[in-house]
Amino acid sequence: MFYKIFDSLLTLAYPQACQICENSVENLADGVACQPCWTKTNLFSGIETLCAKCGAFLQSKPSDFQTFCHRCDEHFYDSACAVGIYELALSASVLHLKREPFVAKKLQKLFVSRFQSSDFQDATLIVPVPLSKKRLLERGFNQAAVLSKILAKQISVNLDEQSLVRKIHTPMHRVGMDGKAREMSVENAFEVKRPKLIKGENVLLVDDVFTSGATVSNCAKALKINGAGKVYVFTLAKTL
Repeated sequence: MFYKIFDSLLTLAYPQACQICENSVENLADGVACQPCWTKTNLFSGIETLCAKCGAFLQSKPSDFQTFCHRCDEHFYDSACAVGIYELALSASVLHLKREPFVAKKLQKLFVSRFQSSDFQDATLIVPVPLSKKRLLERGFNQAAVLSKILAKQISVNLDEQSLVRKIHTPMHRVGMDGKAREMSVENAFEVKRPKLIKGENVLLVDDVFTSGATVSNCAKALKINGAGKVYVFTLAKTL
């Protein structure tokens, strides 16, 4: 009851426009998108058919058998999943997270809940996808690390932000870049500085968005070369 009153007063005093439809965001927990826009966002519920490896959306109906998109056959991670499709409220939330190290309560709950319903329960170590030193200096924080800390606190799995590093500053992936171009831009860009802390661990690799999979695949390659067991990829959103 208190939070409903607080939200109402906040809306009156500091009205915030939804970053999608520009209507008022009436619930502080919803973050940068209003409830109707969250309702329209395609969040994975478990009934749709996703690629069994990369988590790509294949169809809205369930399948009786494992289905693969085959675009991810050569990727080095074992499997990947996301909260939902990179659209509407989810894409607006991700873009906001790239600007400010803040994750709204609704998004936190969705993120933790999606992990709890995943097949990644044997993960023993959480590792965020690292930024280059240059980009970290520009942005001031790593959004993947922000998400990793939230998850580590909720599921009581150790977090390692130091072992996996990006040794090469790569240009930001542009809209329209094909998978090959993305793959070449991050090839050999990652290395493990503390292999003893990675060896034998089942790693949960965390990032904000899964696009082509080139970045997380090269991260997984570095982790596995240095003795990681399984490498799972967990993100807020998956592009179509």
